Amino acid sequence: MGLLDNQTQNAYYTGSSFGDYQFTSLENIINAFMFTHVGEDKIITKVNRADVQFHAMRAIQELSYDVFRSVKSQEIEVSNTLKMPLPQDYVNYVKIARVDSSGIERVLYPTGKTCNPFAITQDADGNYTYSDEELDGLTTVAHDLKEQTPSDSLTKYNDQTEPNVYSDDTVDIEVEGRGRRYGLDPQYAQANGTFYIDYQRGYIHFGSALSGETIILKYISDGLGTDEEMVVHKFCEEACYKHIAYGILSTRSNMPPFIVQRFKKERFAETRKAKIRLSNIKIEEFTQVLKGMGKQIK
Repeated sequence: MGLLDNQTQNAYYTGSSFGDYQFTSLENIINAFMFTHVGEDKIITKVNRADVQFHAMRAIQELSYDVFRSVKSQEIEVSNTLKMPLPQDYVNYVKIARVDSSGIERVLYPTGKTCNPFAITQDADGNYTYSDEELDGLTTVAHDLKEQTPSDSLTKYNDQTEPNVYSDDTVDIEVEGRGRRYGLDPQYAQANGTFYIDYQRGYIHFGSALSGETIILKYISDGLGTDEEMVVHKFCEEACYKHIAYGILSTRSNMPPFIVQRFKKERFAETRKAKIRLSNIKIEEFTQVLKGMGKQIK
């Protein structure tokens, strides 16, 4: 029985789930593993399905970070607050870019020269201010340090006026503090704008030059955000089985070490194979790139 027998071409092309055939669901991965890897005369003679599900989900997480095509994106227009909340399933960012008038992405680089610290509220004499907490409805005691919001660091960063580094009348003193002319630090030798991420509060803060600009955030998720996301590319199916097998065998007390090491090596080999497959290298495209690199500049 073919895999496409349950869906006609008409149903596929009039629907909206295009390209789903390249993936297999987590449920299918678990069922196939239980059928092919667990049982009598097999290395894993008995295992709880919940254990297999746990290691299968861990496999999706680990493979999502550097093997799967798990990059997601969001586009926003930067408001006057100059900040963007991190997505709900955010793990790490791949790229943040500004979209120019032609729709081309202009990469933004993070600034490591500022942050949004915990700003302590002080009185006129410089004494720290504490927040009050009611104990019994009548008595109040000084509790934690009171935070000043926003911090002075954030306010000054948002209020800065970034010079145009490409303007002929920009004086050196306006740009040398960021290394744009003296030393040409690459992360500052551009006029696309800057940002930094406040991980404690979950915001991306942008420089004032990006107010009103369209920003694209490309980020990595762990692949477990929703049920629809818990799928495995068919290039990575065998790697997922090896991840599950190694995860189960490595946690058993009576398993010979050489068996565990064997599956660890197989997991590594299958992961590397999957990464090569999903790198999507096409020889014709690669050849064109090499031809361009071979040009002589006179």
